[in-house]
Amino acid sequence: MPVVNAFNDVLGLIGLALLAMQAFAFVDAAIRPASAYVAAEKWAKQAWMIVLGLACAVSLVIGVMNIIGLIGLVASIVYIVDVRPAVRALGGRRQY
Repeated sequence: MPVVNAFNDVLGLIGLALLAMQAFAFVDAAIRPASAYVAAEKWAKQAWMIVLGLACAVSLVIGVMNIIGLIGLVASIVYIVDVRPAVRALGGRRQY
């Protein structure tokens, strides 16, 4: 049984790391200016906020290790790998 407990602990840590990645994507999308999304020819900021927010909420309630959680995880990865570099290059951070 110690092997099963260790495996469950590892899965829990992986799930926590994936949730942290989704939360990072959501916060990063929130701090980028909306005009940068348009200039980069990506979805609108509001669309990314909805998708990433739902991904975080589903991961918190249901977990990442199911089909709906995996769809949200893919959306977060797409944001971090494709959208974030383009938006960051054009818009940087919002000036307060």
